[in-house]
Amino acid sequence: MKIAIINGPNLNLLGKRETNIYGDQSFQDYFSELQFKFTELELTFFQSNIEGELIDKLQEFGFDYDGIILNAAAYTHTSVGIGDAVKGIETPVVEVHISNTFNRETYRHLSYVSPGAKGIIVGFGLRSYELAIQSFL
Repeated sequence: MKIAIINGPNLNLLGKRETNIYGDQSFQDYFSELQFKFTELELTFFQSNIEGELIDKLQEFGFDYDGIILNAAAYTHTSVGIGDAVKGIETPVVEVHISNTFNRETYRHLSYVSPGAKGIIVGFGLRSYELAIQSFL
């Protein structure tokens, strides 16, 4: 089973950025833990701060992978293009957020990703990704 994780802007700063919200572990370290825990899966990881690159990856993985875990970060709330890309691919997408977006600023309550997603996982820290993987198993 092939599962891709796609992370959006500023998630390359995990472990350094707002650790009171996002924790002190880098995503690369966490991804290594996921690979160790789910050895039966082919896990792929991509991160970009650039909206078009995220859309390109959704389209690249969106017809050949068994699942995509997408944390579009701030683009979740602003990008019609990413929302359209999720709707335009065949691979099911689980939207994840590390923090509880509904417990934050009002503008974070809107998601352009959710209407095309298989499901949404918010507020469980980095464990949100593991829960998303389990939803595909």
